[in-house]
Amino acid sequence: MKNPSYQSLLTLSDELQLVGDTQALLGWDQEVLMPRRGVEYRGRQMAWFSGWLHEKFASPEVGDWITEVEGALDSEEAGAEVRANLREWRHQYDQATRVPKRLVEEMAQEKVLAQTSWAEAREKSEFSLFAPSLTRMIALCREQAECFGYEDQLYDALLDKFERGATTRRLNETLGSLRELLVPIVEEATARDRFDGSKLSGQYPIEKQEAFNREVAESMGFDFDAGRIDTAVHPFCSGMAPYDVRLTTRYDEKDFRSSLFGVLHEAGHGLYEQGLNTDHHGQPVGNAVSLGVHESQSRLWENHVGRSRAFWDRWLPRAIHYFPNLTGVTVDEMFEAVNQASMSYIRVESDEVTYDLHILLRFELEKAIFAGDLKVEEIPGEWNRRFKEYFGMSVDEDANGCLQDIHWSMGIFGYFPTYSLGNINAAHLADAANGDESIAKGVAKGDFSGLLEWMRTRIHQRGSVLLPDDLIAEAAGSPANADALARHLRERYLR
Repeated sequence: MKNPSYQSLLTLSDELQLVGDTQALLGWDQEVLMPRRGVEYRGRQMAWFSGWLHEKFASPEVGDWITEVEGALDSEEAGAEVRANLREWRHQYDQATRVPKRLVEEMAQEKVLAQTSWAEAREKSEFSLFAPSLTRMIALCREQAECFGYEDQLYDALLDKFERGATTRRLNETLGSLRELLVPIVEEATARDRFDGSKLSGQYPIEKQEAFNREVAESMGFDFDAGRIDTAVHPFCSGMAPYDVRLTTRYDEKDFRSSLFGVLHEAGHGLYEQGLNTDHHGQPVGNAVSLGVHESQSRLWENHVGRSRAFWDRWLPRAIHYFPNLTGVTVDEMFEAVNQASMSYIRVESDEVTYDLHILLRFELEKAIFAGDLKVEEIPGEWNRRFKEYFGMSVDEDANGCLQDIHWSMGIFGYFPTYSLGNINAAHLADAANGDESIAKGVAKGDFSGLLEWMRTRIHQRGSVLLPDDLIAEAAGSPANADALARHLRERYLR
């Protein structure tokens, strides 16, 4: 589209992308390399970047450009990418102009301080050390949600930040139906005899884990000329651009699976970021469409691939090469070892069967917090009560309870439900992809290149051309629901 206002929007969008990617790099540095004394100054830096980006985009001139292009759509040739860019600019502009710059800066600064507070509280397993920061962050998120506006519940405004169109009412239905399907599977799977974990006991040097993880990630298609793996308290993926994608994991020298599955998960995110259409970088359509779609990629590679028998047919010999104490472990035993269903405290280390119970717990707590029914000082007690109800276990310490996740310190309330949406989407997409005989044959042999190409074409390259539900339906040939996930869990865990 040659409309001058559209060209101005493209130029501005590219400039904002450059600055935003630079801010993301500072965020990665904060989690991986930044010295402790740099916290307050980093908070000022992040506040400045956020304020500048907000002010630049929320100017009246940008609104005029958007309005002018909207009026010209019918008279000028405009393809799907142009219309999607305009759809996203309008949504982002309307949201931005409702929020004062002061609030944007305060949230950016508090995020840096709160993450540091959370890390200390988690290390010492003392929620009281984090409570003041969490109180401030919730107040800021509540103010932001009020600025955004909502039709039904305040929490809806926060959900929509991560999954366009998501509402509390809709998620109550989706996650409620998922829970109904899960409960009998959980009960039967967790009652089964467990694999003798002593067969995997031994020392797993970190440098050997790093080498093995890199080899696995590279075989998946992760490009190390455009990415890297580092260590962080909480694993994450930071995509500055398709050319620079940073993964992190954490290590347990007594169990290599912790770092491996962390890398499989984050590399799934990384493959999505590296697979975005570079011709559209700097435009809204060049970005991933939602967290529910993003999580579909990470959960697909972590679970449908990494926990499959075909994966271990291929990778157990290399694991034995790096970790000789695994000599004598068979593929069947390793497959069983990575597919144990049991109740556990830590979400990121939980199995596929019980994982979504962790998400349901957090979803219920977040709803209560933003409905005004749960105070900050009540969170540990309510967490522990619900955890006992959901998992039948008493939480032994805050680090294994309400302090285990970094998300609330980052102010990303409304994010957790996207993990369950990701699980649902992953199973639905895996079903569709494996319907292609050539992909299914490759997967059976431990060759996942066809699966990656399928995702590249139908998900990664599409960026934000379509909204999340439409993208999944187009890619898989039908809208997603929890049936494929339930079927996958039954086949793998109730075999």
